[in-house]
Amino acid sequence: MKTLLLTASLLAVLACSAEAKVLSVCIEGSPDIFNPELTSSGTTSYVLNQIYDGLVSVKAGSSEIEPALAESWSVSDDGKTYTFKLRQGVKWQSVGDFHPTRDFNADDVLFTFDRMMKKDHPYAKVGGGNFITFNTKLADELQSVEKVDDHTVAFKLKRPLAPFIGIMAHQSLAITSAEYADVLMQAGTPERLDMDPVGTGPFMLQAYQQDAAVRLVPFAETWGAAIKDAARTPMVDGVVMAISTDASVRLQRAMAGECQIALYPNLADADLIEQSDTLDLVRTPVASTGFITFNFKDDRFKDKRVREALAEAIDLPNLVKVVYSGMGHVTGAIVPPALWGFDPDLEAHPYDPARAKALLAEAGYPDGFSTELWAVPVSRPYMPNGRRAAEMIQADWAAIGVTAEIKSYEWGEYIQRARNGEAKVGMFGGIYDFPDPSQILNNYFSCDSAGKPSPSNIGGWCDDTFIGLLNEAGGITDQAKRTALYKQAQAEFSQEVPAVILGSADTLTAVAKSVKNYRPAIFGTSRLSGVSVD
Repeated sequence: MKTLLLTASLLAVLACSAEAKVLSVCIEGSPDIFNPELTSSGTTSYVLNQIYDGLVSVKAGSSEIEPALAESWSVSDDGKTYTFKLRQGVKWQSVGDFHPTRDFNADDVLFTFDRMMKKDHPYAKVGGGNFITFNTKLADELQSVEKVDDHTVAFKLKRPLAPFIGIMAHQSLAITSAEYADVLMQAGTPERLDMDPVGTGPFMLQAYQQDAAVRLVPFAETWGAAIKDAARTPMVDGVVMAISTDASVRLQRAMAGECQIALYPNLADADLIEQSDTLDLVRTPVASTGFITFNFKDDRFKDKRVREALAEAIDLPNLVKVVYSGMGHVTGAIVPPALWGFDPDLEAHPYDPARAKALLAEAGYPDGFSTELWAVPVSRPYMPNGRRAAEMIQADWAAIGVTAEIKSYEWGEYIQRARNGEAKVGMFGGIYDFPDPSQILNNYFSCDSAGKPSPSNIGGWCDDTFIGLLNEAGGITDQAKRTALYKQAQAEFSQEVPAVILGSADTLTAVAKSVKNYRPAIFGTSRLSGVSVD
């Protein structure tokens, strides 16, 4: 892959160039892969959402599902077959020595989903074969994907699935090129499919330097421009994404004019941004949930008394006040307040160190024990400051005799290690990509029909009652009944304590006053198409 190292001074030159309109964005981490099917990282999705398209998408700045590579869709009377009419004339990008000879069609849809569905597919194991979103949300539900004609595909489900269209809007289900895959396989370099991206979106990858920068260039033939959809048309000559894990550094660059958009500044810096003459503070009520989860491979955490003790030893009201800068909320609910299915009556575990010590003694640990506590290394809506949160939990646990060693890694490595089950107590969380409460519950706390935890279920908790309620809710369309089932599932979660819900807060973005039409996503990730720079 090509690489490009961009210094802060070069970013400033690019951003201020009179010859080219370059949009500079300060992002919080490096992408872990360049194929959307192999990731569920919001950091990675922010980059890949500019390159790839799905059949449908969430309309920018709203919760409405809109057509994308599919112009329309219909549902059978029994709710088990979804038929998509595909957009015609959609061009594929070129990369290196690959130049497409045909437009997007049904073969690309079949390739994308066959790779994830069929264990004997030539690409099934390329890149590790860990199709996180698909395995969590559709593997047990999807019976087949069939080509009706070159511009029509039918998805057949084993049973009705209420959130299906929402799931299809997830960025991890974006469509990849079957022709490109064939060319790479014949050349003996199939791994390039996941590292040198070819999409249909408004921007193409030009260069990438890990932990430094991503550079994108416009794809002039993207279908959004062809149909004159301004929101899907590149309006700048290039995009430079400068990578910095430090929220303060991202904001400093924005204040200095080196970045025109700075993602996830510290919540405590809201006033500083509002007082700036060059920046606007944009608040977005993103639906997200953060938590720490216990590893069920560890015999100590298999004991509910231990989990309950650790939950009740945390001064959650104080943690939420400090870490979320007064913008968070204390709750026991997994589904956040911004989404239907939230249970306002489900309280967090009470702060009770005395009872926590008694529970530990009852479980056989009167003197406590030692463990690891992982801290999220990047700022996310569900966790603005992972290190500070971990330090506060560490101090609370020390008061009951539990010694916690704080550990962290670079974001991509952190995700991979956590999914490998290495975290004793892992800090994790998720942002809703579509407006249905099933996403976080299924992604992070479910197991498949064979009892295998979903990839993001880093603690490995499999609870038949909880999963049964999720499955029942996913098979009906009555929202009131689904809400009741999700509340029951959250009550079961609270009772069993596989994790401790920490909370979430509105997303803040620092945006230069010279930037026009940037709309942070409420669900999913934001697009840079349609964004211009004065």
